[in-house]
Amino acid sequence: MRTFRALLLALFSLGFFAHPAGAQEKPALWLYYPTNLLVDTNIDQLEKIWKRAAAVGYSHVLLADSKFSRLDDLPKEYFKNCQRVKQIAAELKMQIVPAVFPIGYSNDLLNRDPNLVEGIPVKDALFVVKGGEANVVADPPVAFGKVSFKDDSVAIENGVATVREGKGPARMVFKMKVSPFRCYHVSVKIKTQDFKAQPEIKAMAEGDASMQWQNLGVKPTQDWTRHDVVFNSLDHSEVNVYFGVWNDLHGGLAWKDWAIEEAGLVNLLRREGAPCVVKADGAGKTYVEGTDYEKLVDPHMGNTPWAGEFQAWHEAPTIHTKLPDGTRLRVSWYHPAIVYDGQVAACISEPRTMEILADQAKRMKELWGAPLYMMSHDEFRCCNWDESCQKRHETPGKMLAENLKQCTKLLRPQQAAVWGDMFDPYHNAVKGPYYLVNGPWTDSWDGLEKDVVVLNWNYDKREQSLKFFADRGNPQVIAGYYDGPLSDWMNWLASAKGVKGVVGYMYTTWRNDYGKMEEFAGMSR
Repeated sequence: MRTFRALLLALFSLGFFAHPAGAQEKPALWLYYPTNLLVDTNIDQLEKIWKRAAAVGYSHVLLADSKFSRLDDLPKEYFKNCQRVKQIAAELKMQIVPAVFPIGYSNDLLNRDPNLVEGIPVKDALFVVKGGEANVVADPPVAFGKVSFKDDSVAIENGVATVREGKGPARMVFKMKVSPFRCYHVSVKIKTQDFKAQPEIKAMAEGDASMQWQNLGVKPTQDWTRHDVVFNSLDHSEVNVYFGVWNDLHGGLAWKDWAIEEAGLVNLLRREGAPCVVKADGAGKTYVEGTDYEKLVDPHMGNTPWAGEFQAWHEAPTIHTKLPDGTRLRVSWYHPAIVYDGQVAACISEPRTMEILADQAKRMKELWGAPLYMMSHDEFRCCNWDESCQKRHETPGKMLAENLKQCTKLLRPQQAAVWGDMFDPYHNAVKGPYYLVNGPWTDSWDGLEKDVVVLNWNYDKREQSLKFFADRGNPQVIAGYYDGPLSDWMNWLASAKGVKGVVGYMYTTWRNDYGKMEEFAGMSR
């Protein structure tokens, strides 16, 4: 009874219930609004859009800005603009819900310290000394030989693979032996002409999900351009490397000069929870950094083109040493995994990560004074590989549950909201395999306190998802529009009918397209 009463009081304070009768209002209308508050003209644009939103009944704005992770570095003009935004919201009687804690999409947080990125291990890679430098030697040797398989839509002639227009997929595959937990670099040149799909490189073990998730960034029309990806073999000794397209084919696409090599210390992490160890091959002797070899650092790690951004491939640092030529070393280290267009995840087991989150919570609460904050845990795609995580002997789900509890506590006495996917067994809180997560995300929901508002965007399994959070007693805001047809939103409304605790509907656009904002509001009433 005490918990239920506390939940009611929280919801009253957030404006989710009518007054004075206590009957539940229609769900509040929310607007997702990411922007850069340092730019004055962005505030002018914000005011115009928020006025339109308020005029048709929107009462909450989920406000996101990458600079929320580094408030201590910003000029006074930024805070002046924040005060202006607060004034606009007050005049429009709209509640700002500031976004905090970028867990999953962690680039903004890693601006503070790129070495806090989650690291995947490389184990006992072979390096050989020559001329005062030790560089990686492929062990075993790797090279693309004959194509193991190709679709009929791919023609290979004189070292060029051409994709014919028509129905996809169009793939060519190379099967090869590798060593477990080694880092591999794949490069290829690609030419396109009015090509509508996105070419991909995948590295897959038999029956497993891909070990390579980076987008290539191929333009619809481009001359021969080199593209590079890096993947870790994880615990596999054989992989299939795919070059291909998995959807229908329109326009021209060709590949050439495909190559693979074992990679050196590219994106080398340096922190206690991700150690770099250099040993003698076979002898077991551990060499000492600063004595047997010079200090190791990759100046491009997490700093290209700026702090918090990671370039998958660049020239790797070498090991400078006075050891004799021919000395064979075994080197173990950690490197980040890059997903899609640069996404990386912070290590939630590092104490320094929680220190940065605590500092953000303090600064954001002082700046915004809001009654509700949005925890940005979302699509967490790499976890539980480095020593910081491994020494806990817990599943990723249990670690995430604890992190969510800590983050919720940092926001008290104010209320917290969170994206639902990482705590939803019908969405991303699954047994796996899930991207590059080492273990299951299940039980992550144990960290979800009952007064935390869940922003639910699980369209494909919306009935199960809505029921799951309703049965747990969590209020839900349906984030049900993502730049698609509004007919999808009608399906959400039908599924949510009769579900207890649905307190809001959010207009969510990733394209900054607010053209359907009024229509969405009308449909929601």
